[in-house]
Amino acid sequence: MSYTVSQLLTEDINFQPIEIKGWVRRFRSNRFIALNDGSTINNIQCVVDFENTDESILKRITTGAAVHIKGELVESQGKGQKVEIQVTSVEILGDSDPEEYPIQPKKHTFEFLRENAHLRTRTSTFSAVMRLRSSLSFAVHKYFNDNGFYYMHTPIITGSDAEGAGETFRVSTLDIKNPPLSDDGKIDYKKDFFGKESNLTVSGQLEAETYAMSLGKVYTFGPTFRAENSNTTRHLSEFWMIEPEVAFMDLAGNMDLAEDFMKSVLNYILEHNLEDLEFLNQRLLDEEKTKPQAERSEMSLIEKIKFVVDNNFKRVSYTEAIDILKNSKPNKKKKFNYIIEEWGADLQSEHERFLVEKHFKSPVILFDYPANIKAFYMRLNEDGKTVRAMDILFPGIGEMVGGSQREERLEVLKEKMKALDISEEELWWYLDLRKYGTAVHSGFGLGFERLVMFATGMGNIRDVIPYPRTPQNAEF
Repeated sequence: MSYTVSQLLTEDINFQPIEIKGWVRRFRSNRFIALNDGSTINNIQCVVDFENTDESILKRITTGAAVHIKGELVESQGKGQKVEIQVTSVEILGDSDPEEYPIQPKKHTFEFLRENAHLRTRTSTFSAVMRLRSSLSFAVHKYFNDNGFYYMHTPIITGSDAEGAGETFRVSTLDIKNPPLSDDGKIDYKKDFFGKESNLTVSGQLEAETYAMSLGKVYTFGPTFRAENSNTTRHLSEFWMIEPEVAFMDLAGNMDLAEDFMKSVLNYILEHNLEDLEFLNQRLLDEEKTKPQAERSEMSLIEKIKFVVDNNFKRVSYTEAIDILKNSKPNKKKKFNYIIEEWGADLQSEHERFLVEKHFKSPVILFDYPANIKAFYMRLNEDGKTVRAMDILFPGIGEMVGGSQREERLEVLKEKMKALDISEEELWWYLDLRKYGTAVHSGFGLGFERLVMFATGMGNIRDVIPYPRTPQNAEF
């Protein structure tokens, strides 16, 4: 019977003939194969009887080779594993070139592995990261399904820019060397495929709002695109967004939902992916030992995850947070890179982490931000200066979730769009929601890769997505 490595290491199936297929991680002493098939972080040791195995086959058992092994699962004679396979036959599947195979059993830099992204999940680190990514994705869908949300697929090609930032990828079939021009000399997009200027979506939020106002509770979880020329460790040009929208829910309900959601998905991986988490936890602990004492994290990876799951999120107004930061020691002693001097400042990651890790010692939800640093669709408060926005701040990373109560009042929304030069004509359908059955509604957005970074402890967002898309890089 054919098994996975995970089954052989966890189920009670000793002393019976078994078959298994996988990839060779290591082959030593012409006898011991460390085999992995992707089902677990752990390898299983396969012991070859080299005296009774054809020498031509032994030469082809190389790192990276795919093999089909038959044998008997027995109690291990060595340390480090409970069981091993006594091999009766080895079949090499396909070709394998030991001299050219790039993922040799040694330490590789993450930069090198990005250049070989098609093979990097053959390593323990990246197989663990991608299993966790898969589990988190399932946990997201499970949470919303269990809580009565409907999953909708928002358009990837759109005529609107939800954030109003203008950093979009244009979608066009026009001849770039000789595009049709209108009478005023500008490109005539009426002759383009969609009859108007179109782009890849930066967010599914606006379309999700339309469905929330008929189905009640919806969410979208799909790819989004930003043409931001940024090469930092936290930016991608293509990434995935989780965006729930709920009718008849105010800002307080939005905060309740986001907190419950974050705790649920992180608790799911603690229950279902502990081996992978323990491996990545140890990797980070080893990495921390190489840093100066002042730069070391106060919490391990698993401690950070439990810090979120086990603590109530502290809810603090932006105004209170500014007062705390202005009077903090790092600010007074000018230890912050960005000194907080007055109300209205856009908080940086260092400020957010101070609030979470040093001041409150719990995850934090900041709310009621200045209107001029937030998006047009956020509901204006009665003070005329702040909006019903909220950001959730986590240890080690800062902002994790951004959301708001949406502006449901037609005239107020029109005024905000006018001030920001956002076309009413382009968003006529969005304004219609405020004409027909308007009601309080709220939602939030979570960059999925940001969540995977937090859950895996990876320091670069390029290492938590299968094939990263960044400026000057669309390989694979």
